[in-house]
Amino acid sequence: MKAMVLHAIGWLLAEEERPKPVPGRGEIGIRVEACAVCRTDLHVVDGDLPDPALPLIPGHEIVGIVETLGEGVSRDMLGRRVGIPWLGHTCGVCPYCRVGDENLCDRPVFTGYSRDGGFATDVIADAAFAVPLDSHADPVATAPLMCAGLIGWRSLQMAGSAASIGLYGFGAAAHILAQICVWQQRRVYAFTRPGDLAAQELAISLGARWAGGSDEAPPEKLDAAIIFAPVGALVVQALAMVRKGGRVVCGGIHMSDIPQFPYRLLWGERQVVSVANLTRQDARNFFAIAPKAGVKTTTNVYPLPRANDALDDLRAGRFQGAAVLVPN
Repeated sequence: MKAMVLHAIGWLLAEEERPKPVPGRGEIGIRVEACAVCRTDLHVVDGDLPDPALPLIPGHEIVGIVETLGEGVSRDMLGRRVGIPWLGHTCGVCPYCRVGDENLCDRPVFTGYSRDGGFATDVIADAAFAVPLDSHADPVATAPLMCAGLIGWRSLQMAGSAASIGLYGFGAAAHILAQICVWQQRRVYAFTRPGDLAAQELAISLGARWAGGSDEAPPEKLDAAIIFAPVGALVVQALAMVRKGGRVVCGGIHMSDIPQFPYRLLWGERQVVSVANLTRQDARNFFAIAPKAGVKTTTNVYPLPRANDALDDLRAGRFQGAAVLVPN
């Protein structure tokens, strides 16, 4: 198989030919059709997340076809289209797993971080954590839903019943979540990098009532704000925009330090919360809602050998929506 491999933090991914992996007990072998590129992949490659399992094939927004089965896996899975998300396996016995909070598992396995991911033509995954997908689904359009969509959905649940909601960082996750919020008749306000008119235009086209720079104020106070950009200073800015009793949700796995801020911004029972990973129930709930909401993804396709270009373009903010790698 072909794969793009990270050998050391900060290095470019190397294009390599490897033996096709063989699934073990409870695992499936998948022919990758598409793998979206997530900001978390940048955090892995750039060393923001500690101790990746090097050498490593990144990628955790995978869509593909099940071609091989490990021992104990139902033959019904053979030939099915599935999605493979960030959460690749949990222990099932820690205090968090026992109460259904598997996203907080003490001994998790993460796709494209602690096990090889989807920047390849083939990948192995735990069958129990594969997400069943419509056999007619477009792999490229669906791939960003496997993390940008799922984390956006979990972040929205953390935001509660907010009628007016701000989305900071209008990239892959926000452009999906905005469509769901509009479908739910919430008022969406999009915050982008100052001067990023292309992102602001995309937000308005998807139903946002207002779009502006993160240094601007929306026309009304927010019930909640969700921050997808990995910039700690945005927490302070968002707190200044939410009403009393409002909530600021940090939706990323990594963020720069939150600067010191006056207590008055938090006072009034405002809250700051974080989102960690996702659960299989999140996937079931999200994929039941997304078709009803008519979610469509904006994608930028790169052939697999151009994975480094896709990561660099994401890092520099050179495209709208999501980058997606395709093996062919």
